[in-house]
Amino acid sequence: MAPDPLISLEGACKDYKFVKALCDVTLEVYPGEFLIIMGPSGSGKSTLLHMIGLLDIPTHGSLKIEGRRVPRDEDKRADLRLKFMGYVFQDFGLMSSLNVLDNIILPSSLAGRPQRERAKDIARQLGIEHRLHHQITEISGGEKQRVAIARALINNPKLIMADEPTGNLDSKTGHKVLTILRELADQGKTVVTVTHNPEHLVFADRVVYLRDGQIQQVRQIKRVAKARKAPGKA
Repeated sequence: MAPDPLISLEGACKDYKFVKALCDVTLEVYPGEFLIIMGPSGSGKSTLLHMIGLLDIPTHGSLKIEGRRVPRDEDKRADLRLKFMGYVFQDFGLMSSLNVLDNIILPSSLAGRPQRERAKDIARQLGIEHRLHHQITEISGGEKQRVAIARALINNPKLIMADEPTGNLDSKTGHKVLTILRELADQGKTVVTVTHNPEHLVFADRVVYLRDGQIQQVRQIKRVAKARKAPGKA
């Protein structure tokens, strides 16, 4: 029996003044899956990712989280994002005025419960514990993305949203980052990411292909080999 979806969209459309970014999108995102969104530039990938991540809502159609309709009120959606979501961005989105540890605990501080010990434990798992008191300018690109992943995990979210998480990384470091995300999915987190690179599909359970704001295909990925390596230091 299939699990209940974490996120579901039905007939979702997103209209802007002169552009229809998404049109009649129906999709369910399940707990513990690694979902990749692909498509050419302008296909609606980022709009769909933002909608799944509750950063945006449909102009028409429905968007639900755990079977409940997502509120249109931004403050209520912000509360849901803080509770359910963690975000990883292509440009890392780290604050240069804070050191690594303070960047990691930032979402938990916003939630009113700063978790320094949890941050240290996550950093240890990701191999960046020796960088906790370094400034962001003192660490490598791969380490910055691991800091971003640690920050995304600090509130123990059910869903990790990753927008081109390897876009600013070399291929070796990018592979390590995707390996971490795959391991998170294997541990029960839901991971949704946008990528242009077909080589990344080996990490996914399903891939959604978009074109002109519409889903063209949803394909199951058969991962024959599930080799697991401990992430190296980038």
